[in-house]
Amino acid sequence: MTGSTIPRRGFGRLLRSFRERSQKSMLTAGLAIDVSPPTILRLEDGLPSKISTPQIERLLDIYQISFAERTEALEMWDLVKRQDKLAKAQGTSKGWWQGYSDVYKPYFDHYLRLEAAATHMTSHQLVLMPGILQVPEYRRALIRTFTPGMSAVDTERLLELAARRQARIVDNGLNLVALLSESVLLHQPGGTRVLAEQLHHLAEISERPNVSIRVIRHSVGTNPGHVVLSFTLLEFPPMASRLVEPPVVYIEGAEGALYLERGDVIDRYRQAISGIQAVALSEEDTRDLVLRSAKECSA
Repeated sequence: MTGSTIPRRGFGRLLRSFRERSQKSMLTAGLAIDVSPPTILRLEDGLPSKISTPQIERLLDIYQISFAERTEALEMWDLVKRQDKLAKAQGTSKGWWQGYSDVYKPYFDHYLRLEAAATHMTSHQLVLMPGILQVPEYRRALIRTFTPGMSAVDTERLLELAARRQARIVDNGLNLVALLSESVLLHQPGGTRVLAEQLHHLAEISERPNVSIRVIRHSVGTNPGHVVLSFTLLEFPPMASRLVEPPVVYIEGAEGALYLERGDVIDRYRQAISGIQAVALSEEDTRDLVLRSAKECSA
């Protein structure tokens, strides 16, 4: 779990709960330890921050928490520091994807951290293949459309980033459930040849034990997927009883992304997933449909 976001995010949520309970603002907290409110926000969001142990102890003082809570918080902080030290020693403190940070959008860095820590992903897509399932030429066509000025070198680096992300599926490090609208099988980034290649890849990877791909036919009519639209639910392994990492729903738009963590919101997305699965084709019928579609593209 080297480089995982789980301890840091768990610690950040704990600090936020202490601050809000004590009715202290981020400005007040920041002034107490001589940092800016954005630094407090980063700390509470579980993002790397240059904060020392004495500063953490000072925050706990002004939040006026109990001795037991303080002990728990400092134990969690110690775990964060130990993990950071191990990651630094192994050369993974920044995450392997940081080497590509100049070619992807800033908001995507947080997603890559979450994806690297996740052990289960449910992706519902209405228009395009999930990124983690896209073959190189399919993705290349999308890059040309959305970033027409990108150089050939940077395009290849984005394709390399995608390949490294997809390796987790091949290594069985990630359980993937892909719920795809039938429209996903019809759109043709790069043309019919590219789509045929993409569909053959989809059929092949769907045979892996850690991958479940199911298509929702147009004929089923209205279903919960038409309300929640495209999204990805990321779930994480437990590390300890006090470090249970809540799931995150990721929604990407043209100009940014949403990261949703509230329990009631996650519950609604889980209900939507159940509703979508209730009307989706089985894995076997999906594979048959995908292969028929690939054959039609190749004709």
